Amino acid sequence: MLHKMGMALSSIARSFLPTHRAGEASRMWRGPTVWIAVGVFLACHALLPRLFPGHALLVSLCFLVLAPLMAGVACMRHGFASRVQGWWLLAAALTLWAGGMAVNVLALFALANASGETGVSMLLFVLYGVPIIFAIASPRDDAWPVRLVDALLALALGLLFFVHTFAFATMAGTDHAGEASLRLMFDIENLLVAIFALVRLGASRQGPERDFLRALSIYACIYMASAAYMNHMQFDTDYGGPVDLVIDLPFLVLMAVVLGGRQAGEKAGPGQNVGERLILAVSPLMLPAMLLAVSAALLASHPVWAVAGFAMATLVYGLRNVLAHLGNLEERDRLERLAQVDGLTGLPNRRCFDETLAREWARARRSGTGIALLMIDIDHFKLLNDGLGHPEGDRRLRDVARVLSGCTNRASDLVARYGGEEFVAILLGVNAIQAGQMAEIMRASVQRLGLPSPAPMGRVTISIGVGHAAQITDNHSDQLLAVADAALYEAKRDGRNAVRVQMRQEPLQGLG
Repeated sequence: MLHKMGMALSSIARSFLPTHRAGEASRMWRGPTVWIAVGVFLACHALLPRLFPGHALLVSLCFLVLAPLMAGVACMRHGFASRVQGWWLLAAALTLWAGGMAVNVLALFALANASGETGVSMLLFVLYGVPIIFAIASPRDDAWPVRLVDALLALALGLLFFVHTFAFATMAGTDHAGEASLRLMFDIENLLVAIFALVRLGASRQGPERDFLRALSIYACIYMASAAYMNHMQFDTDYGGPVDLVIDLPFLVLMAVVLGGRQAGEKAGPGQNVGERLILAVSPLMLPAMLLAVSAALLASHPVWAVAGFAMATLVYGLRNVLAHLGNLEERDRLERLAQVDGLTGLPNRRCFDETLAREWARARRSGTGIALLMIDIDHFKLLNDGLGHPEGDRRLRDVARVLSGCTNRASDLVARYGGEEFVAILLGVNAIQAGQMAEIMRASVQRLGLPSPAPMGRVTISIGVGHAAQITDNHSDQLLAVADAALYEAKRDGRNAVRVQMRQEPLQGLG
């Protein structure tokens, strides 16, 4: 008999835990099966205390510990599958709540506390909301320093909850005034958690995140109603009666939603609207707002802690904004760099080339130095693409780009991808002969690679046109482009795998 019970429990455990058969277990729990399991749990909780009236209190409390633990295991299992951090935080919160109820059991049966409520259990019930608020208020896409600051705010919130709880409760229990203050704190915390979860759900678009926030919103709303009913309508009712099923309800519904609910999926429609962006922007305010609320509640009884809470909320949130702003600046710089880099070759792209040419042209005009422009084209590239395929053609482009970039050793020189199989190079402070020599080095270096090609020579070669301006007196850098392009055309007309140099003619006075 014990062996069969062990096998049954092992089977249930395997269905909860993440394994290679997680998909099969998930299908087993979908549909009405999980709701039937919820009904069976509630029925057992209702019947067993009646069947064992002498142990009704202990039996009921065991069910109250078991319900959040089952929901926590379901959240952990889903966290393994979805990799959404919120599931782990929710599981931690449920563990804290179960711990609070377990302390009640200890107080009742080991400490002979008539109510079972102690400062430790009250603290655990209050702290249970801290991981949930952190999961809601700290967007997972934020950089780790920003999330570390959010974690510090969450820890500060937990510390103030500790101070607030033990301002009204001790290990021996609470008085009526203390119970009223703690009930008010529970109401505020539960209301804010439900509102925050619903607000974030409305702004979320990613499927896994929406799945978590949908389950959390359902749970938070039911838990808020259940806790309000128990704290205000049944606060003088002892554990062990049928009303305890109300406490089970939010945890069992959460477990059913996690194990048997449908996936929320991606939010349909175009990108985020103004309201959704606003919600995501103000989400980080949730933690400091809760910290300010708890600090305000402590102002009368613990003014020093209250002032510390106000300062913590203000200063740490200011630090968070600074870190977030620095992260935004770094991201902007990264995007700007990406916007000027060719994705295939890693060289500067056409946009970067145009900006550099305009800047260096103006500088050369002021300094009176020469400037050279090299137009570089891979010979018979269409034959290469058609004969070897585009992936091989891309590899040839990267190889040529690497060689061209390696030929220049001055920081002021620029080699960029102009488009297609064309590259360009800007050489500053050189004369026409020096520019032609650099072009020849590039041509010979590519030829020495010996890259196979279906071209007539059987290897990849390049043609280079060099345009040079010795004295710049105008703003017409496009004329140098035309000169280099004409030189490139001449190199191709003369048989390719060649270098040709042309000088830019100065414009007539009055026409420039």
